[in-house]
Amino acid sequence: MTRRYLPLLLLLTGLWGSSFFFIEIALKELEPSFLIILRLASAALVLVPVLALRAGLRAALGGLRAAWRPLLILGTVNAAIPFTLIAWGQKHIDSGIAAIANASVPIFVALLAIRFRPSEKVAGFRALGIAAGLVGVAVLAGANPEGGWWAVAGTLAVVAASFMYAVGALYGQTHVQSLDTLVIVTGSTLAGALTLLPLALWQAPSSFPGWQTWAAVAGLGIGAMAIGQFVYYLMLEEHGSTKTALVTFLLPGMALVLGIVFLDEPLTVAAVAGLSLVLLGVALGSGMLRPGRRREPAAVHAP
Repeated sequence: MTRRYLPLLLLLTGLWGSSFFFIEIALKELEPSFLIILRLASAALVLVPVLALRAGLRAALGGLRAAWRPLLILGTVNAAIPFTLIAWGQKHIDSGIAAIANASVPIFVALLAIRFRPSEKVAGFRALGIAAGLVGVAVLAGANPEGGWWAVAGTLAVVAASFMYAVGALYGQTHVQSLDTLVIVTGSTLAGALTLLPLALWQAPSSFPGWQTWAAVAGLGIGAMAIGQFVYYLMLEEHGSTKTALVTFLLPGMALVLGIVFLDEPLTVAAVAGLSLVLLGVALGSGMLRPGRRREPAAVHAP
């Protein structure tokens, strides 16, 4: 089991960290909502048959039908809205900046916990981490001055997506934690696609996309979502949440490297400073870095 940890961690980093690269490629021919519905649909093409084979078609449909309301909410706040916000944001900012801003999810989880989970006291190093992370987000918002206000808006759209992920994480802990993992992933994916359908049809392309776009969609849906979720839950089962959550710190670096090497994106001082502050904020704000105390896992999600 221990020998498999590093290969699985690197595989998950590659699957999830490449999402921002694939989005950048697909946006050349697709509008954000249409891209995301294709992503969700391609993921569903893998998830639905797997769920049906594992549980039986009748039992699978019964499980999805019984939990349709919380799955609809989760699919909207944890997939449809944040996925679309990130894609829209990447129309105006580099993929690396988007990945760094998206890494702020655990900071918002800790911030929301102050209001919705009073038992999880946020003080000392955790409060310092939240402050550092928010400063890092502010630095990122000004990391691309050439882009003007559209770049600021794009960064804030990704930050808003991170906030939605945090809302989804807290909602999932209280409303769907008793459901089977595969049912949650499959149901929320289908629900997210259903939510986006009207807007996606309105933004449908006038011409058939090229093979590079379809390859990017497959990477997002089949790779990052379907296979990525399987690897993530396998790691949770074998290695626990704290070790699995370390992928949070590797994703922005992976996205930055892909953007620099394949998309000719610049590596700016502001981006490095923002990355450092956000990751410091994640480490402290989530409780993963607490001198002299037990470490707690950070919130992890498919970007």
